[in-house]
Amino acid sequence: MVKPTKAMKAMLAKAPGKDPLPLQQAVDLLKKFSGRKFDQTIEIHMNLGIDPAQADQLVRGSVVLPHGIGRIQRVVVFARGDLAKTAEEAGADVVGAEDLSKKIKDGFLDFDVCIATPDMMGMVGPLGKVLGPRGLMPSPRAGTVTTDVARVVKEYKAGKVEFRNDKGANIHAVVGKMSFDATKLVENTAAFISYVQALKPNTVRGTYIKSIAICATMSPSIRVSA
Repeated sequence: MVKPTKAMKAMLAKAPGKDPLPLQQAVDLLKKFSGRKFDQTIEIHMNLGIDPAQADQLVRGSVVLPHGIGRIQRVVVFARGDLAKTAEEAGADVVGAEDLSKKIKDGFLDFDVCIATPDMMGMVGPLGKVLGPRGLMPSPRAGTVTTDVARVVKEYKAGKVEFRNDKGANIHAVVGKMSFDATKLVENTAAFISYVQALKPNTVRGTYIKSIAICATMSPSIRVSA
């Protein structure tokens, strides 16, 4: 077992343990865990009262956070003709069809988001084994299969966050950077939590959001009051 570093021990001494804090207090405490030589990413982790084995209880979506996530996402688009040109003009990093498919098959995965027009899904489908495990497969539910490529590209470039629950009924997402002021982190995190709350499946009974925690790249997690 790896022993915690001196810096981690100091942060753990400040952490409230398993006791959840109001969001504002949790963010204020997290901001005290800075002191690294890089701008740490702030993440949110939520455990849901869903059954991941049931198709009607999956929780998946995408949301544009009020203040972005502090980095520019790399976006690729599968499209042809006028829609391909529209995607390029909107700021997509790579736009293509057969050429992009071959590039991905050959190992190109240097991107954060993959968008496709509906007519391209026959080509994108076979890439599922590569894109799926990395959370990059275009999906109508996530809004990444669309003819409105300009809007979707711009949203992801502005900091749109996509997520889906894992097999443990958890969801994970980026909500900003340590350099964000506390108000922006609170507003981003609150917007994400509110969005997830709105996605509660109708078949879920009992407690929907079981726990919430936020953390930085190199910090302990802090539990947040649900």
